[in-house]
Amino acid sequence: MIWDVSPDETPFLSAIKKNKATGVTHEWQTDALDAPAANAHIDGDDTDGTAITASARLNNYCQILKKIPIVSGTQEAVNKAGRKSEMAYQKARKMKEIKTDLEWAMLDGGGAAGIGNAKVIGDSTTAREMASIQTYIITAASVGAGAGAVAAGTGADTMTAGTARAFTTTLLDGVLATSFTNGGNPNTLYVSPTNKGVVGSFTAGGATRYVTTDDSKLNSSVDVYVGDFHTLKVVPSRQMANEIVLCIDHDYCAVSTLRPLGSTPLAKTGDNLKEELLMEATLEVCNEKALAIVADTNG
Repeated sequence: MIWDVSPDETPFLSAIKKNKATGVTHEWQTDALDAPAANAHIDGDDTDGTAITASARLNNYCQILKKIPIVSGTQEAVNKAGRKSEMAYQKARKMKEIKTDLEWAMLDGGGAAGIGNAKVIGDSTTAREMASIQTYIITAASVGAGAGAVAAGTGADTMTAGTARAFTTTLLDGVLATSFTNGGNPNTLYVSPTNKGVVGSFTAGGATRYVTTDDSKLNSSVDVYVGDFHTLKVVPSRQMANEIVLCIDHDYCAVSTLRPLGSTPLAKTGDNLKEELLMEATLEVCNEKALAIVADTNG
């Protein structure tokens, strides 16, 4: 047996919608109804038409994720412990790594922890990069004081880190109220392992604890957060930075794939076997008003 406890869960990637991209620049549109206002008219009145507001057009770039396992001819030929084919074993490992890389790109993407990654169009010397989710959320967003600021909401720039502060029910309820006001109904709270512990210490805000009839067990975990406007399942992700907490409605996020994950044998250049494992995909934030974020939660 080969025992491996390396984390390979991708809760966000597994839960969001799956769409198809048709170009390296993947585009989608958002729209919004006019705010409620006075609407009373005179019987028989002849009125002019109302100018139509165009829907907003957003995009993200498809990113190529790749792994190339190389196995020597001897490694493939000899008897091996725990597997028949070394190449098959390595391919299975690398496919899991690509999935975790994709989850990390969508939730963090590099740079200073928590601020996210801006999309990169790429050229002959620079790889294309997708923008991460926090670069699109601007409506229901809370950032730290000082320099803290949300991004422009197009994926072209990142958040600006503010003063670190503790993650509290007040901050969470604030963004959930804003999301509700704007039509959002997030149902899942994504947190880092550290912030999962913070949620477990909440004593207000309708934190629902798991109940067991076994008196010999003490369970301090919070699995569901019940706010004034939303009930959210609390999901820890190893790919989440401690600096952000995300409130997600999975119906309004998608992974859009241009080329699905697959493998291609490469030409022999010596006494070895090489295969290219590759997929090309991007994150689609269908409408950011359905989501919420609390940033700078590393206080």
